[in-house]
Amino acid sequence: MHRRLALSVAILSLVLAVLALTGSLVQTGLVINEAMAQSSVRPPENAVTNAPAQPGVTRERDAVEGGNILPAGTEGANSLSTIWGEMRHGVEGTVSIPDPMAARLVQDGGMGWLELRAKGGPLQVYGGYALVGILALLALFYLVRGRVRISHGPTDQRIERFKSVERFAHWLLAVSFILLALTGLNLLYGKDWILPLIGKESFALVTNAGKWVHNNVAWAFMLAIVMVFFMWVRHNLPSLLDLRWFAQGGGLVGLGHPPARKFNAGQKLIFWSVILLGGSISASGISLLFPYEAPMFAKTFVILNDVGISQLVMGAPLATELTPIEEMQYAQIWHTVVAFAMIFIILAHIYIGSVGMEGAFDAMGSGQVDLNWAREHHGLWVDEEQEKAQGSKGLAATPAE
Repeated sequence: MHRRLALSVAILSLVLAVLALTGSLVQTGLVINEAMAQSSVRPPENAVTNAPAQPGVTRERDAVEGGNILPAGTEGANSLSTIWGEMRHGVEGTVSIPDPMAARLVQDGGMGWLELRAKGGPLQVYGGYALVGILALLALFYLVRGRVRISHGPTDQRIERFKSVERFAHWLLAVSFILLALTGLNLLYGKDWILPLIGKESFALVTNAGKWVHNNVAWAFMLAIVMVFFMWVRHNLPSLLDLRWFAQGGGLVGLGHPPARKFNAGQKLIFWSVILLGGSISASGISLLFPYEAPMFAKTFVILNDVGISQLVMGAPLATELTPIEEMQYAQIWHTVVAFAMIFIILAHIYIGSVGMEGAFDAMGSGQVDLNWAREHHGLWVDEEQEKAQGSKGLAATPAE
């Protein structure tokens, strides 16, 4: 009974996590599409609209007298509404200062970006629901399943699981990600939830420090991503053993521990999620760290339009001519969505590596794990390591000729 209930909770947790992430991505897409389709910038209350009477007719600029625009109170064709309409849709004038962006008086896409991340917007609401939901499901799973124990009990024998350099890369990645997650969540939720609790001065101090940490710790995170990729990629390639691991629920629901080498199928999922999502969030982060220097979305949208994904998901092609500010807005939204996805995955990883499984933390703690634990979870890897040890002993015992 408990095994079936634990399996049900595990499946429900996975389904809800996928649905939460999918819902967040779909909602993000819908809002972006709506923002692209219509402007959120409103004209002045006294502006007179002189839209064309027939669809498809281009609206002409209002008439001018003596080179000057007629007063705002002028009605009919000679009003300021056309000028305002051009400004609100991004028309650019001319400037004599070094900053060419000053030629655009109204950056219309900013309102769509603001609606996405504002208090009560999709990123806050759905991201918050998903975050609380994942924590609640992990707590429920622990109450139902309990801690995964070493079936045959711990022994006095230990086997080296990870070397010092591997543990260094892992903890560099873990600590940097936690710092980035906390400081990033503060940027999204802090103004609305933390500021009222600690006051403006304290919040300004915390947020300024957090911004510095976020911008600089990001380089440690990227370095760790590269390190773990090159150290572990050969151990994380898919194999037929992974299918059996999934069929037995990874040994988490009382169906026995499936055979695995150094990394099982669940750990492979974590690995590739961290590599792919971490690489994506790093790319968008670099775009934000160096505004106007590293655009990435216009070219991406061209590819999505060419393969038909944008039409399938959004219902219309994506814009492929983006201003530098629009590039940054897209990068910030994508950065947040991917960060939420990584937070959900890492929370599950932290649970398994700490309170969720007996003996698991030792792998990244001391690097030495209990032999019984290793045999139960990574039996094939233990056999490989022992064969290597016996081979090296035999080689060392061979007399020199």
